[in-house]
Amino acid sequence: MKDIKHRVITMLDRKELDFLDKLGKDALFSTGHKLSYNEILRGLIEFSREIGLSGNLVDSERKLKEQIIEKTLAFLKHPKDSLH
Repeated sequence: MKDIKHRVITMLDRKELDFLDKLGKDALFSTGHKLSYNEILRGLIEFSREIGLSGNLVDSERKLKEQIIEKTLAFLKHPKDSLH
């Protein structure tokens, strides 16, 4: 079955774009490959899936950030137990 790709449009401020640009350029200068926005976002999504991130009880960016930190710490303490 063919994987269907979908376009996602997001609105980011200058600091957020600068951060993504810096990640991509840091990769370029250290490895020779500049990470695209797509590669960065896909990596973050895959990481979020691996730590078991969900939207349960998340009603704001702050709550999402808290859950990311909580799930990451749990994953680092017990990597095998955190996988879903």
